[in-house]
Amino acid sequence: MGSPVIRLARLGDLPEIVEIYNASIPGERSTADVAPVTVESRMAWFVMHAPDHRPIWVAEAAGRVVGWLSFSDYYGRPAYHSTVEVGLYVATDAQAQGVGRALTRAAIAAAPALGVRTLLWITFDINEASLRLAASFGFSRWGLLPKVTELSGVRRDVAILGLELAEPESGAPESGR
Repeated sequence: MGSPVIRLARLGDLPEIVEIYNASIPGERSTADVAPVTVESRMAWFVMHAPDHRPIWVAEAAGRVVGWLSFSDYYGRPAYHSTVEVGLYVATDAQAQGVGRALTRAAIAAAPALGVRTLLWITFDINEASLRLAASFGFSRWGLLPKVTELSGVRRDVAILGLELAEPESGAPESGR
């Protein structure tokens, strides 16, 4: 697969977004959902992700969506307006091919124009690929929630990684540690 095209998600992408998300559930490494979601159940979620505030980006390759990344409100109170939680999912057959990296790069570059200063990457502590990807962009561990999830009878830790974005000096966004 060549480099994917990164673009804002469209409503027509929602079935593929849901398909990619649902494919991550059985592996128990990427989401705390234990049953598949439906396109209908994700419609309100999709609509809440306005492109000018909390966008969803998709990676498209060979005419299909192979991954997506969303910015979601971290906490519903106004003082958290410049902090987002990053959600990233890549199709099983497109993993380890640069899709997550391309989506993350695009999202970090877009963040300052969206008023975003702090990105949170929240993942299971056993999700080594996710932890490595975040670290490669300068995310560092800000916290650990021990044994707060239970999947298939196993309690798991959740890692919280953060990235504080620097103010752009010459109009180009930069990320800092």
